[in-house]
Amino acid sequence: MPQRHPVINEQAGELKFGQVGVANLRIRELDIEMLVQEMRQRVETAPQMFLHAPVIVDFSHLLHTPDVETVRHLVAALRETGVLPVGLSYGTTENEALARALDLPLFAKFRASYERGSASAPEPIQEAARVAVIEAPPTATRAQSAPPAGATAAANIGMLHTKPVRSGQQVYARGRDLILTAAVGNGAEAIADGSIHIYGRLSGRALAGAQGDISARIFCHEFHAELVSIAGQYRVFETIPDDLRGKPVQVWLDGEKLLLAKLG
Repeated sequence: MPQRHPVINEQAGELKFGQVGVANLRIRELDIEMLVQEMRQRVETAPQMFLHAPVIVDFSHLLHTPDVETVRHLVAALRETGVLPVGLSYGTTENEALARALDLPLFAKFRASYERGSASAPEPIQEAARVAVIEAPPTATRAQSAPPAGATAAANIGMLHTKPVRSGQQVYARGRDLILTAAVGNGAEAIADGSIHIYGRLSGRALAGAQGDISARIFCHEFHAELVSIAGQYRVFETIPDDLRGKPVQVWLDGEKLLLAKLG
């Protein structure tokens, strides 16, 4: 009689795609010393946000794709600051060849979150990924462009979340506003493609306009935020200004400047 082997129903490794917070470092000038200095300052200012944080490197704003050895040097230098470069943002065929030469992955979906002025409609960002853009303020003011097609209409249908968002947890309202009636704790994240309304204490991070909607806003009743961001423009708080601490606050974009003010 043939021997029967036991049926194994459990996999040794279960693969799932969930939301991940990944920062996108948009290179505007390939000055490795300056880039390292800027990144080191970010890590020192907000270690809870940037230390050991995964970072995607984006060369799409440079006139020419850098050579392999230059990028290898940049990646190694960025690692020394405390962040962890994990791949390149998708771009040209030269960029694809560069990623292969460095044995780094390409993240094709990530550019859509901040390319707001392209002639064609931006490719929808996958729910499995989200990007915060890290960049220095531009020397010249860029004209505001419209939010992604359908973003405003979709954002009018809010997602209601009534439970506290605790440390390590993340709530994401895809294609709409996010309405929270409980607190967002330290180390927690509230994310929305539209605006965020928090009828309670914000002690963690709030990221509105996640797909580039520059008209999105953040409103909260009690402001103690670690970080706020709209359409990739962000501000980290090590110390809350006295006039904002614990107060009702709104956050919005004026051009590419992130503004905060008390409500009422």
